[in-house]
Amino acid sequence: MRDYKKLDVWKKSHSLTKQVYADILPIMPADERFALTNQLRRSTYSIPLNIVAGRGKNTDKDFVHYLDNALGSAHEVEYTCYLIYDLGFISTEIYHKTNTAINEIKAMLIGFIKFLRGENL
Repeated sequence: MRDYKKLDVWKKSHSLTKQVYADILPIMPADERFALTNQLRRSTYSIPLNIVAGRGKNTDKDFVHYLDNALGSAHEVEYTCYLIYDLGFISTEIYHKTNTAINEIKAMLIGFIKFLRGENL
C-alpha cells in the first residue's frame, strides 16, 4: 500500500491548503470570487490532490507525472499569491508566510522528482 499520508510533501501541501483557506480566501473581495479567489483555491488543493492521485499509480514514472503536475500547481499558487499581495488584498505577513510554505513545497517536489527519476541530487 502506498499511503500518501506518510509523505512529508503531502503533509506540507495539505497544511498549505488549510492555511490558504483560513488566511487568504475569507478576506478576498467579493468581486474576485470567480476570478483570483477561485483560481487560488483550485491551484492550492491541486497540489495535494496530484500527490494523492500519483501515489495511487503503479509505477514511479506515472507518479512523477503527477508530481510534475503538483509542481506546476505550486507555481500557479506562488504567482497568484504574489498578484493578490501586489494588488493589496493580503498583508506582507500573510504573503511571506504563504510564500515560504510554497517555496518549501516546490523544493520538496523537485527533490522527490529527481529521486524517483534516479537523478543525482
